[in-house]
Amino acid sequence: MSWRAEIEELRRRRQLAEACGGPDAVARHHAAGKLTVRERIDRVLDPGSFREVGKLAGRGAYDKAGNLVKFEPAPYVMGLGKIDGRPVAIGGEDYTIRAGTGFGSDRRKGGQGGFVEDLAYEYRIPLINLIDGTGGTVNTAKRKGYTVVPGYGQDGFERSVDLMGIVPVVSAVMGTTAGGPSARAILAHWSIMVAGAGQIFAAGPPVVERAFGQKLTKEELGGARIAVDTAGTIDNVAEDEEDCFRHIRRFLSYMPTNVWELPPQVACDDPVDRCEDALADLVPRSNRQAYNMKKLVEMVVDNGSAFEIQPTFGRAVITALARMNGKAVGIIANNPMFGGIMDCKAARKQGHFVELCDMFNLPLIFFADVPGLMVGAESEADAILREGVRARYMGLQVCVPVFSVIVRKCYGVAGGSVIDRRGLNFKIAWPSAEWGSLPVEGGVKAAYRREIENAPDPPQREKEIEEELRQLASPFRTAEAFAVEDLIDPRETRPYLCRFIDALQPRLKTQLGPKYKAGVRP
Repeated sequence: MSWRAEIEELRRRRQLAEACGGPDAVARHHAAGKLTVRERIDRVLDPGSFREVGKLAGRGAYDKAGNLVKFEPAPYVMGLGKIDGRPVAIGGEDYTIRAGTGFGSDRRKGGQGGFVEDLAYEYRIPLINLIDGTGGTVNTAKRKGYTVVPGYGQDGFERSVDLMGIVPVVSAVMGTTAGGPSARAILAHWSIMVAGAGQIFAAGPPVVERAFGQKLTKEELGGARIAVDTAGTIDNVAEDEEDCFRHIRRFLSYMPTNVWELPPQVACDDPVDRCEDALADLVPRSNRQAYNMKKLVEMVVDNGSAFEIQPTFGRAVITALARMNGKAVGIIANNPMFGGIMDCKAARKQGHFVELCDMFNLPLIFFADVPGLMVGAESEADAILREGVRARYMGLQVCVPVFSVIVRKCYGVAGGSVIDRRGLNFKIAWPSAEWGSLPVEGGVKAAYRREIENAPDPPQREKEIEEELRQLASPFRTAEAFAVEDLIDPRETRPYLCRFIDALQPRLKTQLGPKYKAGVRP
């Protein structure tokens, strides 16, 4: 007796599932410049590596003889795949089927909770969310016959939260996203949005118009300009879907499979002893003049390895993943092109990145040129002290080794946030470096006010005091006192750091596993 008839039925149902929402729905999706979820998964993963789970889930309609006459696949596709040969869990909404809304089963395939998150959790492998859905609808009440409390059902955000402590989680906003899917986009270590195609908001334009009478387009409410550049809700933006897939693969190339492993090392053909002569002249002698910090970082790290996180948000600080002699590191650099001063957005950005690197055992390298916290009425209204102190608090909880390269300014509370007081407290300075509680120019009038006012020539006396203090502020004097561990030729920065990054690898092996932190952030 053969089971070939059932096997043929299985093949037929798989074909129905692979058709997504049908030819017309797929054509409309393609006409909007978007790939289907199955096409997206194939583009992200290593070729031929996807093993789908739950392809037959959906809603079937049967005739009186019990034969399937119609089938609507579940609007979520997920399973197991590989990126650069390493296993990952991946899933996403199928927008061609009822705009990716849930299909009401007791067991979810994905979304918040569901099989794909359990797969990532139980197997300890990265999770990739390809988000293109709007979550629940008011139609749910009509279907069920009653309304439900948020969090109702077997699956919720609890597994999403658990994953944040053990495996890398990536979320890509591929279309219009609201409700539960938008929250899941935030519950990620790194997120990206496709420009023009992706939008994210707590509720869409119709809800906003009903509540406030304000008519906005989806792009005006939650497009990249708002979500990425202004709010920092999403980290990076991609030019198109193919660019998005390249970014996902690149981000994961710096990440370990889970917190019990070290980040992957790659072969490095960039000489460890490379000394860029241009570094000797990059920093201007005037401390009021800007220079290109991104260029500085690129000349120090392995060639082509810098991958910037949140490049258009909180631009006073640069955060990037990079490699030193093939080993993954986190880079935090103040950006003098945007004043270098820590404002609220830069503080939030720095704190999040510090925690990301600490979670996944990437040593941190600070390139400091920070004149302090942003001052002024607007900054105080934005709670700059709370945000600045929170960034420093988070920095004091890290377990990974930290290096501080003081390029120029390092002042005040913000300056303190680049120093590893909990660890080796390893500070390297360039001859251009200066530091203190606050800059000489701003501090002399406050500290010597009476002496200056009582002098025969107050402006002249102010200049004299400033010059006296500048001589005392020489980095050479601090190096003499071993109050900074080393003063180096800027051109030596790469070989100096590479030597210590190589040496600390045994330390990283001793601290694998989840990072649980006590206390309450300020």
